[in-house]
Amino acid sequence: MTGDGKIPFVDLVTPHLEIEEELVSVFRGALKTAGFVGGPMVEDFEWDFAEYCGAQYCVGVGSGTDALRFSLIAAGVQAGDTVVTVPNTFIATTEAISQAGARPDFVDIEERTYTMDPRRLQEYLETRCCLDRATGKLLNQQTRRPVTAIIPVHLYGQTADMDPILELAERHNLIVIEDACQAHGAEYFSSKQNRWMRAGSIGRAASFSFYPGKNLGACGEAGAVTTNDQGLAERVRMLCDHGQVRKYHHDIEGYNGRLDAIQAGVLRAKTVSGSRRTWPPPASQQGSTTRSHSISRKPMHILAIWKGISRCQKESQRKSSLCPCTPSWNFVSRDELSRKFSSHYPYSVPVGGVRISTR
Repeated sequence: MTGDGKIPFVDLVTPHLEIEEELVSVFRGALKTAGFVGGPMVEDFEWDFAEYCGAQYCVGVGSGTDALRFSLIAAGVQAGDTVVTVPNTFIATTEAISQAGARPDFVDIEERTYTMDPRRLQEYLETRCCLDRATGKLLNQQTRRPVTAIIPVHLYGQTADMDPILELAERHNLIVIEDACQAHGAEYFSSKQNRWMRAGSIGRAASFSFYPGKNLGACGEAGAVTTNDQGLAERVRMLCDHGQVRKYHHDIEGYNGRLDAIQAGVLRAKTVSGSRRTWPPPASQQGSTTRSHSISRKPMHILAIWKGISRCQKESQRKSSLCPCTPSWNFVSRDELSRKFSSHYPYSVPVGGVRISTR
């Protein structure tokens, strides 16, 4: 709580002070080893984050924008191509498309989720596009440019409805790149595969941002690409490091978009602390609508919310009733939490490591 009695919308001070010594030790380690770029800290974080997302590969990069741009290029999007996304997103989504040489085109969002509407996507692909029989490519009828990729944007921790999007992409031979920059830990129940899938493991690749305000944030700029495609991961690794596979051997023209080692260490300090423990406790009943994630710390925004709850309680019932972090949320049951969110989020809701299916 601030000096004027208000609870800040985002508290980035308190969570970092709670792990100050661990964060400082990361910096000390970098000073003692001169490991500022690449090295074990980056490799360890990439391994941990890939495992957390349920993906086979993770490549750390300089920002979420880098992650999305490199994913598009590595997946084969060419200059002049059209990439379909949504207008309800941060400008970095379309920046990455245009910086990859492509052109963004838009389909509308679902009113309930604010994410890509699969019905609008189907309408776009079937009424505004046509198949070029000479090349086998899907063309935008107006621009005559090939449509090669789709970027569904997972927003506010809510995943897009991926099953129908992936089905349309497969039908029209399109690449799907997840913009997961606001979806660390979010999970989607795939009816097609009959299992939960973590954001970052659903499309051909996914981009993540670790900007400080994210639920997993660095102490500066950072990002990552996750994928199950080994070739794509290798191309991203080349693109972010001046096109080199090994030092001074540059196979392609690349960029300077590497993940800073200190930021990788900071991110790992926030997610790993000795032996892993589960928070919140796992649901033991089969068919439960919640799942806990095997991370050792509460995501940073959840820490801030829980701090807000605690402070509301300490101040007064009156103040807490004016704050969205009301005391009743402190030990709310799974059923109650699911009920609170079900009218707004139809697929899944990540809440500090808990996922709530509302289907």
